[in-house]
Amino acid sequence: MTRTVQCVKLGKEAEGLDRPTYPGELGQRIFDNVSKQAWQQWLQHQTMLINEYRLTPVEPKARKFLEEEMEKFFFGDGSEKPGDYVPPEE
Repeated sequence: MTRTVQCVKLGKEAEGLDRPTYPGELGQRIFDNVSKQAWQQWLQHQTMLINEYRLTPVEPKARKFLEEEMEKFFFGDGSEKPGDYVPPEE
C-alpha cells in the first residue's frame, strides 16, 4: 500500500517517501510532510548548489549549509539559486 502525505512543497496530497531520507528531527519532518516528487526536486536543487558553490558534502561547513538550505526549501521561503546561476542548455 502506498503511503501518502500532505506535501508541504507541492501543497497537495501525494505519494510519501518509503523511509526517512535524512537523520534526526529534520529527517522525521521531511518523512512526515514531503512527497517523493518534492524530494526529487530537492535532490536536483541540492546537486545544483553543490556544483555551483563547489561544495564538498563531507565537510561539516558544507553539510550545515546544505541542511539549512534543505530546511528553507521545504519549510521556509525556499532555497535561492546562486545569483550568477545559468541553467544548462538542453
